Amino acid sequence: MNEMEIVSRGKSSTNRNVMFGLPKLGTSIIMGFADFALATLYILGYQITPFLVGVALALGKLTIASSQFFFGWISDAKYTRLGRRKPYLIIMSPVLGLSFILLLLPSLILDLNDLNIIFIWLVVWYQIFNICYGVTSPYNSWMAEQFRVEDRPRASQYQQFFGMVGMAIITAFSMVVLTSFIDKIIEDPESIPSEFLYSVIIFGIIPIVLFYLVSFLLPIEPKFKIESNLFQNLKTILKNKNFVLVTIMQGISSVATMMITAIMLLFIEVVLDFNTTEYYVAAAIMIFGILGFLYIWRKLIEKLGKKRSLLYIFLSNVFVTLLTLLGLLPMESSFIFGILFILGLAGCLGGWSLFPAIMYADIAQDDEIKTGELKAGIYIGFPSITLNLFQALSLFIMGIILELPDITVGSLQYSIGLILWGPICSLIFIITYLYTRKFIQLDFEWEKNQ
Repeated sequence: MNEMEIVSRGKSSTNRNVMFGLPKLGTSIIMGFADFALATLYILGYQITPFLVGVALALGKLTIASSQFFFGWISDAKYTRLGRRKPYLIIMSPVLGLSFILLLLPSLILDLNDLNIIFIWLVVWYQIFNICYGVTSPYNSWMAEQFRVEDRPRASQYQQFFGMVGMAIITAFSMVVLTSFIDKIIEDPESIPSEFLYSVIIFGIIPIVLFYLVSFLLPIEPKFKIESNLFQNLKTILKNKNFVLVTIMQGISSVATMMITAIMLLFIEVVLDFNTTEYYVAAAIMIFGILGFLYIWRKLIEKLGKKRSLLYIFLSNVFVTLLTLLGLLPMESSFIFGILFILGLAGCLGGWSLFPAIMYADIAQDDEIKTGELKAGIYIGFPSITLNLFQALSLFIMGIILELPDITVGSLQYSIGLILWGPICSLIFIITYLYTRKFIQLDFEWEKNQ
């Protein structure tokens, strides 16, 4: 491919930004539940020990590591009449939705008195779910192929806007419906309240509908020839030092962010001991906090650049996660502290969520400028290996932490691990900040010329 054959990207319209971002709504709902509330559901509701739940979730992250890499890598290989990416969206999204429904509703089929069967069910369907979640790699590869570098922060904002709406929906659902459902499971294991049943089914259908929608309405990505084969592409990206360093940075930070999303609801439920009304307020704070901070961080990226903005996000995370130590103090009312804590987490997680799509699309284009070939699929898919290995480690650590002895604080009794996870995350963010500051390049010289 010579210089004139570099993939041409026109200015993106608002409609294209919106359409591209829509599937993120569905995937954020289902993965948000898997990361944010699945541990709580199986630990408190189905009475599986925290260690076994941590093992099951860690195994799932190992599965998703290979599936996201494989489908991103293989989708580079062949250009069909539907392009490189759309066939995977059409084939895999129905199985993704079905596996989510079965993962959350074991009582449709199982006897909930047999804990061993419930654990096996969790392991099996979580693996299938994570294999099919690999569809997100072909989907995210479109960022590099359809948007100019200067348009990517806006495209990512739209994508993450829908993603955070999805996360907000699942947060509100978890805080309001799930917590009530868990109480009902404990009282009557065979009971499935209609609000939970219908919500889960709708959540499973949403990603199927949205992936099919973009498959039919988004234009096929530009056709470009890749002369190198799949193994040569893998060799090329592994020689890209900045890419390797960025994937490691994402992996290190994900140990903390994964722990935050997995334990946050449990922390609110057990340590803060919120009542139903407080859950409603907390859910609203999370929703509007996330959406507001998405805009703020996007503006900071445009003003300060990507690296400086990311460093500020990591520093914010350091201080916010330390606040779990206040759970050691008896509180007459934990409501104000809880709201501030949730708002802080919303800001930190909202800012970080903007970056992965932008980073890897930019790195893929940087490689395109150097080699003349755009290998977006493998650049998007390969980081899932390190990311999910680190996330598996995070969930394994979570399982160990939550098995630590109980302490008594005021009238409440809970594992000391529900306090210590915050300082552990804070230390991880300090390490990530120092690593990023020294080793990572996120702003490229060629951006100034485009």
